[in-house]
Amino acid sequence: MTAPQLLAWITAALLLQLAAGVAWTLWRRSSTPVIAEGTVAPTARADAAWSGWREFRVTRREVEDPAQTQCSFYLAPVDGQPLPAFKPGQFLTFSLDVADGSADAAAARRTITRCYSLSDRPDPAHYRVTIKRVPAPADHPEFEPGVSSNHFHDHVQVGDVLRVKAPSGHFFIDPDASVPAVLIGGGIGITPMMSMLRWCLAEQPQRVVHLYYGLRNSREHAYKAQLEALAAAHSGLRLNVVYSRPGPEDELNRDFQHRGHVDVDLLRRTLPHGRHQFYVCGPPAMMQALVPAMAEWGVPIVDLHYEAFGPASVKLPGTAVAPAIAVAEVEVRFSRSGRTLTWNGQDASLLDFAERHGVAVESGCRSGGCGSCETRVVDGSVQYEQAPDHDVPAGHCLLCVGRPATPLVLEA
Repeated sequence: MTAPQLLAWITAALLLQLAAGVAWTLWRRSSTPVIAEGTVAPTARADAAWSGWREFRVTRREVEDPAQTQCSFYLAPVDGQPLPAFKPGQFLTFSLDVADGSADAAAARRTITRCYSLSDRPDPAHYRVTIKRVPAPADHPEFEPGVSSNHFHDHVQVGDVLRVKAPSGHFFIDPDASVPAVLIGGGIGITPMMSMLRWCLAEQPQRVVHLYYGLRNSREHAYKAQLEALAAAHSGLRLNVVYSRPGPEDELNRDFQHRGHVDVDLLRRTLPHGRHQFYVCGPPAMMQALVPAMAEWGVPIVDLHYEAFGPASVKLPGTAVAPAIAVAEVEVRFSRSGRTLTWNGQDASLLDFAERHGVAVESGCRSGGCGSCETRVVDGSVQYEQAPDHDVPAGHCLLCVGRPATPLVLEA
């Protein structure tokens, strides 16, 4: 083979590899229903830093906002071993023993699984998560407040030991320092952005980082002093705090830089021209409005990374949507519970279906990210509107984002 022929062959191979990577990213973000069956090819699972649960002791609590609704918990491993680094933006999964709400709360306990984003850069001595107290909705006081968030705020104290799974999740920052990063956090969605930001400033001080933080006012402004100190110390950090409902004491260009919401118009006015990597995390309303608008603005799909907390569904324009398999009524058997039930499409997911019928299943994020509700599919197939972020092994499904495609037998 001549030198020109060799060069042409290498170039073609690289182009094919690049195309495959782009196709994979598009597939991960598409809205095409995905079918998980009891007999499918194995899927790759991300290597965890450790398997199963590991005990961590709470070494410090720190309130992060004037309203005292957001609290950071510092966690050190009980075994004293150095902690492996995680990818900034990932989350921890907790197993919590909480009161079940009965009259004898001291005696009646139940175990729940919940996920919370890491809110600091990797440190071999400890991890940090920041958790916002979730009250009952103001317009529906009869609804229960957030069980796990209130448990953390009211009962988890310094010295307590918690069961924690290794950091996981596919939402993390690209380490390419040549591309400016745009971090967009809405409300408590600021937590993974703090992890990414602090890692960037420590490991890539030359990288330009634009941080957009949307919230109501200074009462719920977490990390205010920290962010202002970081912006003063790092010329590459562009801080854009956006208040939607400033209080009478809040001053523009002192407490916040913009009034309103983080939207495409603001990004268009404040970002320089050129390529950026975008990372977005916030409540469902923000995600459903902002992320598709950014795609319509022209942000390439490969540069648009997002994570919603709660069951938010983000549909990007231009992605192919295949019709879901229509199932009017199908039989769903939960083999371990010994229950055979009829699915009629009333529920949004198999998790909702199981809970409505009193079938006990473990759950966490309820958005296909943590894998807590992973269940073996004994027979039949499960469909997803979007490919879950969690790597589901062969012959298993995620109940929180899955719906029956055929009659099912589940090991639950």
